[in-house]
Amino acid sequence: MTAAIVYAFASAILLGAGVALAQLGLRTVEPLSGAAISVPSFTLLFLLASPLLLQGEAVVWRALPIFMAIGLFFPASLTLLTFASNRALGPVITSTLGNLAPLFSVTAAVLLLQEPLQPQQLIGLIVAVAGAAIITVTRPRDLGHWRSWALLLPLASALVRGIVPPIAKLGLAIWPSPLWACLIGYVMSSLVVLTVQRIRTGSFIVQAPREGRFWFALTGISNGLSALSLFAAVRHGPITLVAPIAAIYPLVTVLLSAVMLKHIQITRRIVFGTGLTVIGVALVLIA
Repeated sequence: MTAAIVYAFASAILLGAGVALAQLGLRTVEPLSGAAISVPSFTLLFLLASPLLLQGEAVVWRALPIFMAIGLFFPASLTLLTFASNRALGPVITSTLGNLAPLFSVTAAVLLLQEPLQPQQLIGLIVAVAGAAIITVTRPRDLGHWRSWALLLPLASALVRGIVPPIAKLGLAIWPSPLWACLIGYVMSSLVVLTVQRIRTGSFIVQAPREGRFWFALTGISNGLSALSLFAAVRHGPITLVAPIAAIYPLVTVLLSAVMLKHIQITRRIVFGTGLTVIGVALVLIA
């Protein structure tokens, strides 16, 4: 159980760092092209390291379709949905509704995996999600103008992010290798984002400034390690424990952005939201 907690915190920290790094890349590269850099970057690094990392890891073919299916949606389709949502609704609503992912994770875990959910864990989950939402929500005028159907985009994004851990846990029950799960998923996701890039631009290679490619490569490595940590977390512990901890990544993003980009001020709202996330996670941990 301790391993699951450590891996879940690592996943949140690495994902929060990836979101902050992506802001640096977005200065010179559009999001879809950034995805075509970040996802294959980690995949290539993982493939190069795989002879060493996967040495002695047995292959269980029965779980291969599960990990391949995950790769079609995570992180590839998740990235595309997030981009479409940002364009239609703006980053505020996208981030806020995206914080519903842990609720989908826990619901799927209870229904599919028959994981028990104690009342204190549920309260902690809701408090942590509310804290993350408060951190990401800004001024009302930042919400912009949108149509109600567009709300399906961030909800679909949250659903994808939410159901991946329970489905991954089903696959890991058959093939208990987070390394293989992550590698297979990222190979599939790389094929998806590179295909989209080819259709959009006529080339698999992203034409972008060197600085932008550098930041998105780092983003991809950080996000990839986050996914690997998440798979390791669900391998070692229940989703009802892992999901609320992983939900604190917006806190990490805000803190790193305040340090790196210096355009985010630590306000009372952020302090209050941070306090709620800490209380929520504490309730989950002591349940």
